[in-house]
Parts: sequence; C-alpha cells; structure tokens
Amino acid sequence: MRNIKIANAAGRDADIKYIGPPSEPPPKLGLPGHEIRFKRYLLCTPEGLHPTMQAAHGDDYAQALIDGDPEVDVEKVGREVNASARVFLTADGHVMHAVPTVVEVISDPDGNERERREPKDVHANILGDLPVVWTGKTMAKRDAVRRFVFTRTLALRHTNGLSFDFLHGMAKELAESGEVVLVGAGKGGKQPLILQDNGTPYRGFLEGRVDGERFALLLHLSNMELKRPAASTTSPTPKKGS
Repeated sequence: MRNIKIANAAGRDADIKYIGPPSEPPPKLGLPGHEIRFKRYLLCTPEGLHPTMQAAHGDDYAQALIDGDPEVDVEKVGREVNASARVFLTADGHVMHAVPTVVEVISDPDGNERERREPKDVHANILGDLPVVWTGKTMAKRDAVRRFVFTRTLALRHTNGLSFDFLHGMAKELAESGEVVLVGAGKGGKQPLILQDNGTPYRGFLEGRVDGERFALLLHLSNMELKRPAASTTSPTPKKGS
C-alpha cells in the first residue's frame, strides 16, 4: 500500500493508505498438470542482415539465398539465448558505449511537431506539504462516467480508528449526495494528481459508498475527457433529382 495526503470538505487532512483493486491471476498457458517454459533462440547473426547481404550479393540476392543459404550461420543460428543485456545502436548499426540523449518531442493535436526539448523531471504531488483537496466541483455519477474515461481506481484505506472516522465521514457525505467530487493537488487543488515521479497526470474524482459501518471511498483517475464532435457547418451536397 502507498500513501496519499488528502483533505476532506472541511479542509482537515491526513496521510492515508491506498491500494489498487484486486486483480485475478492471468490464465496459465499449457496443458493441465504440465508447466510451460519459454526459451529464446538466436534467429540471425549480423552477417545475415539485409545491409550485409546486400553488400555481399547485390540488391537482388534471392537466388543466392536459394542456392547456398548464406544468411544462415549453422554454428550460431538456433542456439539458445540465455542472459542478455540491451544495447543502443547508431544508425550505422554500431554499438553505442554511452547512453544517448533523450529528447522530448511536443506535438499538437494533429500530430505536427511543435517543439523539441530536454525532458523535465516531474515529481509526485500527492504526498507533499499541500494535501490533495476537494475543489468544490461536483457532478452526478451518471454524468461523470459519460464525460470522462476512468483508467484507474484506487481504494483509500484506514489504518486505525481515527482514519476510519475520517474516511467514513467523507464516503458518507458523497454517498448521500449521489455525486463525485473533483480533487486536485497544489494550492487550491488546481494541479492534476501525479502519483509517482514522472508519472501520468490524472484528474481525480472521489466517490463514496456506505453500508452501515462499512464503506468504500474510491478515487477514480482519468486522463481523457469525452467530448461531442463539433457540428459540421457545411450543408450536405443535394443529390440529383432531389
């Protein structure tokens, strides 16, 4: 479980634990009662790559492949590959001995490049000096699920009696209103939620569910808003005979 510093509607804050929803284990591959093991085998050596073959046999080396299989190194191809390490190659295929510089490319909504810059480290903001706060912006649950795509849901958990009362009160308030409330980080809750360093910024929506002393306080996260396409301003071309 990880921590989040969150405030209630009255501005009282506390450090709370949160967890993701439980997930079922993925299906196991293979036959019942038999384990499956994945292995990697060497498919090709550098001498069998297209640029090398092209330089040795010309642009059209199909007949050379049929006659002698020059792309297959029978001493190496087919061997099992065990431990391996990732390396970076230059455009000429040479191994780079220094990590390349990473460049962040900024594009507009149409995919056109606008800017190139060095990546900037963005720090998590859910456990800083300022807590995650209620923004006061609420909406009905049915409207929220129609306007936003929720990619993750976190459950806020209590660790003692005080945090139980704190979270239960928040869940009860939201459950009675039948709404979700938008929460944000930073001063006034104007910043999106970033759960980890260089993580994805999210909009956060709190939902409460209460059943007597039992409760669930859920933080729904979204980084995509659903918008109706703009109406076309051009009238359709009339058909002949209409």
